[in-house]
Amino acid sequence: MAKIDINKVAEILKKNQLDPKLLRQIVEEMNAITQAEEDGEKLPPVKKQFAILVSDPNGVLPKEELAGWVLQLPETESVATVEDRIFRGAYDYNDTRKGRQYPVKTVGEAIEQVPAKIFKEAELWVKTKVPVLMLRTNNEIPRELKQPD
Repeated sequence: MAKIDINKVAEILKKNQLDPKLLRQIVEEMNAITQAEEDGEKLPPVKKQFAILVSDPNGVLPKEELAGWVLQLPETESVATVEDRIFRGAYDYNDTRKGRQYPVKTVGEAIEQVPAKIFKEAELWVKTKVPVLMLRTNNEIPRELKQPD
């Protein structure tokens, strides 16, 4: 079925000397119908996940899948301090009342359970509380696209 803009329909009806009151009523009904159709046709949002892509041109990393977490720290700080920041956050959390009841014992538990407020004091921001898969690449674009088998 052909679709036509509501404004064009209104112009056609106006050219045919339709009563302005009736014209307004028809246009309002058409707008209401198209609005209802547009609301009903919305697709659900696509769920997304994080992944870590690591450049490995020398093939140093193992071939199997690895998992990790996406973290942020101040630009001026060394990334070598990330583990220490996690440890500091875990120690601070374990000193709290909830931490004494349910202490964290591993890095994974710390990242999942320690509140962002405690990590913020250690200048560390956890972007993914659950581990994400790490992918490796040789950092080269092939000249031709491989065709799927």
